[in-house]
Amino acid sequence: MVFDKQILCELEEKAKELRRNIIFSVGVGPTGHIGGSFSSADVVAALYFHKMKHSPTNRYMADRDRFVLSKGHVAILQYAALAQAGYFPIEELKNTKTLDSILQGHPDLVKTGHLGIEAGTGSLGQGLSIGVGMALGLRMDKIDANVYVLIGDGELAEGQVWEAAMAGSVFGLDKLVAIVDKNNKQAQGAVADRFNIKNIVEKWTSFGWHVIEIDGHDIEQILGALYAADEVHDKPTVIIANTVKGKGLAIAEEHPAGFHNAALTQEQYDEAMILFAGGER
Repeated sequence: MVFDKQILCELEEKAKELRRNIIFSVGVGPTGHIGGSFSSADVVAALYFHKMKHSPTNRYMADRDRFVLSKGHVAILQYAALAQAGYFPIEELKNTKTLDSILQGHPDLVKTGHLGIEAGTGSLGQGLSIGVGMALGLRMDKIDANVYVLIGDGELAEGQVWEAAMAGSVFGLDKLVAIVDKNNKQAQGAVADRFNIKNIVEKWTSFGWHVIEIDGHDIEQILGALYAADEVHDKPTVIIANTVKGKGLAIAEEHPAGFHNAALTQEQYDEAMILFAGGER
């Protein structure tokens, strides 16, 4: 599929804006999961600002597409997307992870469900099961909507992911799309050194899923994979997005472990805001 260059450029700018707002939400001093948020930012930009059907003015429309952030520790990424999409003011991002804020460290359905969060997540491994349930419910209600679940590659060590993968295949959930952020890193080092499950393409294929592997920072490839998933029938699709942890911020790319959950100095904050064309808010 060929996409208009203007659309691709606009989405690249949206991803850049996401990264800026992630930095804005972390601020100076408190810690935030910058690395894994930045690795998924291009995928989330393509979903929220092009592919997904959703509306901040009609939050609970029945046929909206659902997004489940299984890797819930990068909630600041989803918050940035929701703010940019108009669900709440961007200024609210500066209250992330403060007491009584609607924006807690992990997505909270009670506090932020009315503002675009579809599930409370963060206990790793549970998101795909939630997505399976959503996809089954939508099919039973004869509602034409997609369910997208973003999973970390380190999260694939959780057995519940594979139980859900089996269920998605058994029930032929072709409206269910899993996206694996394959940045090859987790909190304490390389995924391969912690729990190496080896060839995940072969594993997902053996579980009965349609597999698409892409460069997770190439907007055209991301869109191509998302639209290709629409053409798959009688089985779910998984998109393996090969990414770089901390993508776009040199210090985070060079020190992925240090920026898994990092605090920024004033100098680092200022430099990042300028880099992503934000300046001061």
